Amino acid sequence: MSAYGLLTSTKEPVPLRSGSVALLLRGFVADVACELRYRNEEPGPVETVFVFPLDAEAAVYAFQALLGGTRVEAQLREKEQARELYGDALVGGQTSFLLEEAGAGGDVFSCSLGNLPPGAEAALTLRYVCELPREPDGAARFVLPIVLRPRYAPQGWAGEDVIQGVPRAPPGELPYTLSLSATLESPHGVERVVSNCPLTPLSYPGGDQSSAQVSLAQQPPWDRDVELLVYYVEPHKPSAVLEAGLPGAEPGSLMGDPAVMVTLLPNLPEVGPGRSVAGEFIFLLDRSGSMDCAMDACADSPRRIDIAKETLVLLLKSLPLGCYFNIYGFGSQFEYFYPRSVEYTQQTMAESLQHVQQLRADLGGTEILAPLRAIYRSPCQDGHPRQLFVFTDGEVCNTQEAIGEVQRHRGSHRCFSFGIGEGASTALIKGIARAGGGSAEFITGQDRMQPKALQSLKRALQPAVSSVALSWDLPPGMEAALLGPAPEVIFSGQRCLVYAQLRGQPQPPGAAVGGVTLQYRIQEQSYKETLPFPLQPQAGDRLPVHRLAAKALLLELEGAMSAGEEGARHRALEASLSSGVVCSLTAYVGVDAAQGQPVQGPLMRRDVPLAASVPPFSMPSRRFVSLVPSNDICVVDWSPILKRDNVLERPEITDSYDNLIEEHSCHASAFQPHTKSSLGLHLPQKCLSWLRSIPQRLWGRPQHNGSKSSDLGALPEPAPQKDQATEESPLLRLVSLQNADGSWDFGPQLVVALGVSETDARGRMPSEDVVPGVWATVLAVVWLHGRAAGQRDEWELLEAKAVVWVQDRAGPWLSECLEAANALLGCSVGPAVFGL
Repeated sequence: MSAYGLLTSTKEPVPLRSGSVALLLRGFVADVACELRYRNEEPGPVETVFVFPLDAEAAVYAFQALLGGTRVEAQLREKEQARELYGDALVGGQTSFLLEEAGAGGDVFSCSLGNLPPGAEAALTLRYVCELPREPDGAARFVLPIVLRPRYAPQGWAGEDVIQGVPRAPPGELPYTLSLSATLESPHGVERVVSNCPLTPLSYPGGDQSSAQVSLAQQPPWDRDVELLVYYVEPHKPSAVLEAGLPGAEPGSLMGDPAVMVTLLPNLPEVGPGRSVAGEFIFLLDRSGSMDCAMDACADSPRRIDIAKETLVLLLKSLPLGCYFNIYGFGSQFEYFYPRSVEYTQQTMAESLQHVQQLRADLGGTEILAPLRAIYRSPCQDGHPRQLFVFTDGEVCNTQEAIGEVQRHRGSHRCFSFGIGEGASTALIKGIARAGGGSAEFITGQDRMQPKALQSLKRALQPAVSSVALSWDLPPGMEAALLGPAPEVIFSGQRCLVYAQLRGQPQPPGAAVGGVTLQYRIQEQSYKETLPFPLQPQAGDRLPVHRLAAKALLLELEGAMSAGEEGARHRALEASLSSGVVCSLTAYVGVDAAQGQPVQGPLMRRDVPLAASVPPFSMPSRRFVSLVPSNDICVVDWSPILKRDNVLERPEITDSYDNLIEEHSCHASAFQPHTKSSLGLHLPQKCLSWLRSIPQRLWGRPQHNGSKSSDLGALPEPAPQKDQATEESPLLRLVSLQNADGSWDFGPQLVVALGVSETDARGRMPSEDVVPGVWATVLAVVWLHGRAAGQRDEWELLEAKAVVWVQDRAGPWLSECLEAANALLGCSVGPAVFGL
């Protein structure tokens, strides 16, 4: 486990020596055990603190320590009580350990180990269980979070930033290692495993494919999360798992009764291609400085902002005529294309595409709450259900406020969210999607954003599922109580997970089968799906279904707490303590019963360093910093940065700044009576070197006032960066020429995009009676099928518009146009594409 950011590496010994992760993946559920090994090689006792990321929907359910051969189980307590127990143990000289959610997001944890004696070793193990998302190709995706970026604190934020101040070290100098091993189980068989890190060969110890094992072959790179894509045989089948309750727990309680997890895959009919219902589509794009960095560590990897712009082009081209749309960009401030959503026409589409090409990652920080509020203040369009698409790579401190804002307006819209790059907040991305009844996607490494965004748009264009109801077929004497919210929105091809507690005993005893039925309506049509499940529950000590059910319930209750619902806090605390699943109100604490010596003076605290990397922030090109020489004093005016971007809250500036102050504070004449926002100081060579060392894209262009300013060295205006993704993508070249109604115009630009000569294209036209636009559109559709078949998910919607347009206008010439287009482009596209 590690993180992302830039601070100087810690100069103190850190007792964390290694981390090892053991996975048990059963279908689409992961049970994870993380062991952290410590050794104190200092002359006195220490307290070590490790801050690490975790999926916001993961259910942490156990924490234990091995201390000098003694195993100590931590107990879940109310958070303040746990902290008091931990502190009292430290004062009394006892070794103690604490695990809690850090901050308000729910996706960062803090692990503290206090009073580790000199020469002593300790092994801390935390366990959690999480659901695995299903990829479009059916793979189960497991992510071990490693990247942990600093949270952006909006102006006026008064909460705690748990990331700020955590020491960083170059990846090659981290004092600990990481290993991972996985056991994969499926009754239908494990086919293969793909990862973004090198793996050992997949092995099947049982002789069949129902169980497999794999491990990391080497240390993972510290600049990316570790991802496993597990491909099972027959992954699309619905399922139901019934799990026995915890032995000894009170019958009727959350943990005492059996719990069932039902996975439903509704087979929803789709609206005909190109004839989707209208709506209002609002695209909210992160334009903070970090969007200027590459998607991964590869030298030729495109920038996140370029990928987002290409995605916006495809989304705009895929919208149906007559819908409404708008595009917002946000950073420390927000901008929009139109004061309110406009009708989708050829003119508004063309205007918007020009604006998209000019977008830059130049809005500073990551303040998402203000644009969300502005969007919700804008009135909805009658007859056009609102669909919000959020694209961000950010982490923010006020995650719960943003989720609460979406939650308050869930009755009037759906929210689809996309986390870009390593370290995007799972709490924010999943939270707003869950609150808005939509879906969440994450784009990392070599993933392409475009197909995921277009698939979400495809879902959004379908009629909304309504009147969702669940009914249970259980023997007399038994009833089912839902844990967590009932499904409100279900998309075609999307999993629907339902958790329920089964109460009572069947009468007569021995009933073998129960069932659950999902009923829903699409427009005027009703649908029903039933799934039977055996009533003989699976026994075990980890109870993953119960833990996941408890987490689903806790997420709902914490959302109610944010909305100020009365009694929600009490119910959340009770559910957390009874289930053993950590929430924002509770923490795990363990104390070694062996009495130690009372501590004399404060313990030496050792923060475990996290991996450092320079985040390529990109600031606006206008002047931020005035380098104004006055005799031998240079006034560095920080105030514009402070007002816009909270740069002094960034560790890469704050740490260097504080070091500079400390190193030069002995010079009485060095400082004028300024605050941090305007610092006057002598500029010895070391200071000049420090100023030059800050990445130039953090500064913008300086204002030169006199010759002495040139002593700082050149800080030139950043050269305009080309949109490489736009220039290099043949698909985007063709798509950018499409009209809003789905057609293409015949002309020089089109034939260049198709890779043919204009003379040949005109010569192959079947007849002079063929409308040039029809011929051009048939050519474009054939090119898509013949030359970009591997990117079908990206052009499927816009191609459907084109086909409908051609069918309405081609008349008797459509077959001849298709045959001629195949001959010209060297393709073999069948007549079924055009409904022939």
